[in-house]
Amino acid sequence: MLLKRSNLFRSFVGLLVMFTIFVAGCSNTTKDQENASDKEKTKVVTFSWPGDIGDLNPHTYFPNEFFSQAMVYEPLVYYGEGGEIQPWLAESWDISKDGKEYVFHLRKDVQFSDGSPFNAEIVKKNFDTVLDNRKQHEWVELINQIKSTEVVDEYTFKLTLNNSYYPTLQELTYVRPLRFVGEAAFPDSQNTFKDGLKSPIGTGPWVLTEYKKNEFAVFERNEQYWDTKPKVDKVVVKVITDGESRVLAFEKKELDFIFGNGVISQDSFQFLKNSGKYETKLSEPTATRTLLFNTNNEATKDRKVRLALNHAFNKQAVIDNIFYGMEEKADTLFPPVLDYTKINVDPYEYDAAKAEQLLDEAGWKKVEGKPFREKDGKELQLELLFNSTDNIQKSIAEFVQGDFRKLGIDIKLISQETNTFWTTAFEGKYDLLFTSTWAVPFDPHSYLAAITTDSENGSPDYTALLGLPKKKELDQKIKKVLLTTDEKERKMLYTDILTTLHEQAVYLPISYQSNVAVYHKNISGVDFLPQEVEVPLTSIDVK
Repeated sequence: MLLKRSNLFRSFVGLLVMFTIFVAGCSNTTKDQENASDKEKTKVVTFSWPGDIGDLNPHTYFPNEFFSQAMVYEPLVYYGEGGEIQPWLAESWDISKDGKEYVFHLRKDVQFSDGSPFNAEIVKKNFDTVLDNRKQHEWVELINQIKSTEVVDEYTFKLTLNNSYYPTLQELTYVRPLRFVGEAAFPDSQNTFKDGLKSPIGTGPWVLTEYKKNEFAVFERNEQYWDTKPKVDKVVVKVITDGESRVLAFEKKELDFIFGNGVISQDSFQFLKNSGKYETKLSEPTATRTLLFNTNNEATKDRKVRLALNHAFNKQAVIDNIFYGMEEKADTLFPPVLDYTKINVDPYEYDAAKAEQLLDEAGWKKVEGKPFREKDGKELQLELLFNSTDNIQKSIAEFVQGDFRKLGIDIKLISQETNTFWTTAFEGKYDLLFTSTWAVPFDPHSYLAAITTDSENGSPDYTALLGLPKKKELDQKIKKVLLTTDEKERKMLYTDILTTLHEQAVYLPISYQSNVAVYHKNISGVDFLPQEVEVPLTSIDVK
């Protein structure tokens, strides 16, 4: 009887265990289904960038990336289509008659992503921490012109300038450094440039939620956002330095879209476009792709050598064979469609015979039996520095090397990753540097202003142009053109400055570059924004 009761008990326990397992299994299945359902509801888009996003501080520069700073931080005013200055965090503004006072009326419905208020106090605090480090930002002339900042009332902020400065509103649209972090983001020292941020807290449509240096960054939609919220919930940015690896990842659907300039080669863009499997877009020209000569070095300080290299460069062959005709040949430093940039100069057409003549006149002669020209027993070897993560620069650099060799010029290619590239560029350790102008809203005035300053966050052009005999005079004209209130004089000075740069042949403009976009057919809203550096992540949607 005891045995029977025991067996019955064990049978009962066994059934109970099986029932429990069954119920638990059903419960787990339900949770898995719920999780899967939640995952399906969450809209995620993934793309890649050649470098890490940096520490996401709007008041600093490298290794921060423009696009990620623009995701989190916003300006007082926005640079819209056609250069129209639009209200943004400031809903309106007043300018004094003498052009020295700007009073901004701030939006009252804006919060930072941590829920803290956006008001005139925090605007002033952000301005002041930037102004405390003026030397680091002096390539932005507005920084030099700000005399004082003032809180007029809770939602009114006043900026007083030393002089009337015509690009004031335009420079307030820049992605850095005059954008705003929340109170809790400030370090104990309150110096965001020197000590960084405690946390990347902004008012923008995205919040950084996960990050692994040099691997990925995850941004989620800012549910506190005051304007139209992004269509997707999450953006994943993967770091992929190589263009071909980026294409492979895209084809395997590990990436939803490819966006930017130089992120893939033009060969790859054509391949993806011609496959018919994907959507592709090419933006209107944005900036000028150019080579910059170092006027301090032995060979390139000679204007005849710089002229020779301008005539030796077969731009049309590059346009036809590398860009497949997608980019327009550039003959001047800035596209002539920008304000003040249309100048009447003769372009340096491709003319190998003229290039050889100029090199001969400069003393660089051909030597029988030797592949390269020589002067005083020294070979004509020039170092061309380019960014290894830019797939287009590499293609053009290799073309230049082969083409210039025919004229007896030995081009040594120096390929460096982004941060090292810029360090070397600012140190002036090159003969030719692959670079580009900055596009709107920076061109032409901020690009030229950076030529006049040795600010480490400006441009390498300052150092490169120090060898020009008229550098001091050129700087004075640039300073003057930024401050004149006479429109006629401003046009005249810009023409004078740009003509001088052309005649000195310190740049070798190649083409007017464009952004490319390639995306899967289930992705929509991939449009080009007015600022070249921004990625349209608020409009992108996924089916």
